[in-house]
Amino acid sequence: MEPDASERFVRVSMIDFAESTGLFPEGKTPRRYLWTDAFAVCNFLELFRRTGEAQYRDLALLLVEQVHSILGRHRTDDSREGWISGLGETEGARHPTIGGLRIGKAMNERGQGEPIDDHLEWERDGQYFHYLTKWMHALGRVARVTGEPVYQVWAMELAKTAHARFVRPSPGGRKRMVWKMSIDLSRPLVPSTGQHDPLDGLVTCRQLRQAAERDFEGAGPDLSGEIAEMAQICRGMNWATDDPLGIGGLLFDACRTARWMPGGSSDGSGLLEDILKSSLAGLESGAVAHSFSLPASYRLAFRELGLSIGMKAVERMNGWMDNSPKVFGNEARSLVAALLEHAEMGKRIDEFWLESSNRQVESWAAHRDINLVMLATSLAPDGFLVL
Repeated sequence: MEPDASERFVRVSMIDFAESTGLFPEGKTPRRYLWTDAFAVCNFLELFRRTGEAQYRDLALLLVEQVHSILGRHRTDDSREGWISGLGETEGARHPTIGGLRIGKAMNERGQGEPIDDHLEWERDGQYFHYLTKWMHALGRVARVTGEPVYQVWAMELAKTAHARFVRPSPGGRKRMVWKMSIDLSRPLVPSTGQHDPLDGLVTCRQLRQAAERDFEGAGPDLSGEIAEMAQICRGMNWATDDPLGIGGLLFDACRTARWMPGGSSDGSGLLEDILKSSLAGLESGAVAHSFSLPASYRLAFRELGLSIGMKAVERMNGWMDNSPKVFGNEARSLVAALLEHAEMGKRIDEFWLESSNRQVESWAAHRDINLVMLATSLAPDGFLVL
C-alpha cells in the first residue's frame, strides 16, 4: 500500500473506531476496552503528529477521559458504585487510576467463592496487569505530546497500585505475580503468572521513571522499589514463546530497553540481549510461519498484528544502533540483524489483513475493534513505538 493510501486507511479506521465505540459524537453509550483503547490513544496522537489537526489530539484526550470515567469506576450491573479505588467523587477524579482500571469485558467478574470456569473466565471482567502496563504507556505518550505532567502522574500512580496488588509472596519466599485480579484488586481471580508480566512491569516502570526525571522534574511517586522488585522477579525467567502476540510484546519491550541505552541508562544486566534471543527463538520455531499459511477464518488478526508491530520496533532499534554504535554491544547488534531477516513477515501480515476479503470472516468481526485499531497501529506505528 502506498504511503498516502496507508495514511488514509489509518485515518478512516480511527474515525470509524471513534464513532462505533461511542467515543464521538456524543449520544451513544460508549464501549470501552482497556487494551484496544491504549493502542487507540497512541494512534490518535500519531495522526495529530502527522497532520497537525487538533481533532486527533482532542480524540486522544477524550478517550483518556472516557476510559477513566468508565473503567475506573464500578460496572453499571454491579451493586457497588463510584470509583473502584474507593475514593470519593472529587478525590477519585483527581486520581482516576489509583485503584487500577477494569478490563472492560462484557460479563461481570466471578463472584467470591464461585468456582472458576476456564473458558468463561476469558469473558469476565477484572484487571489484567499487562493491560494496565499498556495504559501506563499510553498515558506516558499523552504526557509527552501535551507536556502536561498530570498524565505522567496518573501513569505512575497506576504503576504503584498495580505492583502492590499483583505482586504476591510465593511459598518459597520469592515474590511472584498473579495473572488476573478482581475489579477492586482485593483478590486474585487467576493466580497463575503471566509469562511476560514481570518484564512488562520492569520495562514500563523504568520508562516512566526516566520520563519523569527527564521531562517532568521528577513528577509522580517514586518507583525505585517497584523496579528493584521487578528486576528480582525477572531474574532467571524464560521469555521464549511461539505466540505471535507474545513475540511482538517482547520486541516492544526490547525497543523500550534499547531506547534507554543511548542516554547512558543501561543497567548492564544483559536484559536487552535476553529479550532479543527469546524473540528470535520464537520466530525461528516454525510455529509462527505455519500459522500464517492458514485461511483467514482460522487466524486471529490482532495476535498477528502484535508481531507486525514488533517487527517495526526491530527496524527502529536497528536505526538507533547504527546511530550509536558504541552504545550497543556486538551481540545485540547481531541479534537485531538476525531479526531483521524476518522483516518481510510483518509486511505480509499487514498486506493480508488489508485485503478486504480477509476482513469479512467471523474471526475478524468477533474482534473488530481490536483488529482495526492494531492494524492502524501497524501501519502508523510511531505513535506507539517512538518514546
